[in-house]
Amino acid sequence: MIHLPRVAKEIKNIGLYDLVLQDVQKLAKKDRVSEDEILNIIEQYPHILQDYKQTNVEYNLSNIHIRDIDLESIKDECKSTAKEVNQNLKFLREIEKYTLDFEQSPTLVIIFSVEFFVLFSVQYFIVLLDLKEWQWWIYGFFALSIVGAWWYAKKEHKKYQEQSKIFKERYKETQKMLESLEKEGCIKKSGLIILDSDEHV
Repeated sequence: MIHLPRVAKEIKNIGLYDLVLQDVQKLAKKDRVSEDEILNIIEQYPHILQDYKQTNVEYNLSNIHIRDIDLESIKDECKSTAKEVNQNLKFLREIEKYTLDFEQSPTLVIIFSVEFFVLFSVQYFIVLLDLKEWQWWIYGFFALSIVGAWWYAKKEHKKYQEQSKIFKERYKETQKMLESLEKEGCIKKSGLIILDSDEHV
C-alpha cells in the first residue's frame, strides 16, 4: 500500500529525506539522480525504502498511500468488504508507530531523559544541598528508578513487537481485500492512491 513513484519523488524533492537521498547518491555514484534511478535503487537496495519508512514514522507521517474507499460510490454488494477495508486502514494508521525500531522510538528517548533527570537530581541533592548523610538513600532511590526504567523499557519493547506483528498481518489481509475488490470491479486501486502528501511543508 506504499506507492513507490511517490516515494522516489519525495526522496528527490523533500528535505526531510536528505539523509536517504545521500545514501541513494552514494549508491548511484553521482550527485544528481532522477526519480527513475531512485526507483531502480529502491528495487536493488531494500534498506533505502526501509529508511524512508522509518523517517516517516519518526515524524508521524503515514506509509500507507491509500485513501479510504468512498462507500457511496460503490455497488451495494461491495460495501461490506469496503467498509472493513476502511476500518483496517484506520487501525493500521493508528498502530503504524509500532513499526518503528524500538531502539529509535520516542518511548526509549523519554525513558533515557527521565533517567538523566533523576541522575541530575541525585547529584543536586547530594552536592548542592549538602545531604551527604542521606546519600545512600538517594542512591538507592536512583537504583530503584533504573530498575523501574529497565522493567518499563522491556514491557514497551514487547508491546512494540506484538503490535508490529499485528500490523504486518492486518496489512497483508487488507492488501488481499483490496485486490479482491478490484477483481470484482468494485474499485480501481489506482484511484485510491494518494499521490502527494499535504503533511510536508
